[in-house]
Amino acid sequence: MGGPFWAKKDEAAWSVPKGEHADDEPPLSAALREWREELGVELPVDVASLVGLGEVRQPSGKRLSVWAGEGDLDPAIVVPGLFTLEWPPRSGRTAEFPEVDRVGWFGLDAARPLLVKGQRPFLDRLLDLLDGA
Repeated sequence: MGGPFWAKKDEAAWSVPKGEHADDEPPLSAALREWREELGVELPVDVASLVGLGEVRQPSGKRLSVWAGEGDLDPAIVVPGLFTLEWPPRSGRTAEFPEVDRVGWFGLDAARPLLVKGQRPFLDRLLDLLDGA
């Protein structure tokens, strides 16, 4: 994740690209939009090849839908989008921060402790999908 709160954190601080969508925006459309906004690159796979991993309710109560696809993306080409945040909190000052601090590829076992806890069920669903292939 990006921003000053997450800087220099690793364990339980990584996330899939995500964001909110309006009721009239299909979740997959929102996921594709968020991918482009957060990573600054086009999806490196054909959208038709994506496989849904379902929905998981996050500890915040929000629902998150995730898709998986096999592709090739060099983390070095990512150019994160920016967001504006009041920082430090309650200071009245705003600054721009990158949507993501880092991008990386990890095996499932290495990814588990890095991913925020509410998203870890998607790793199990991905593993089940790969085991069934």
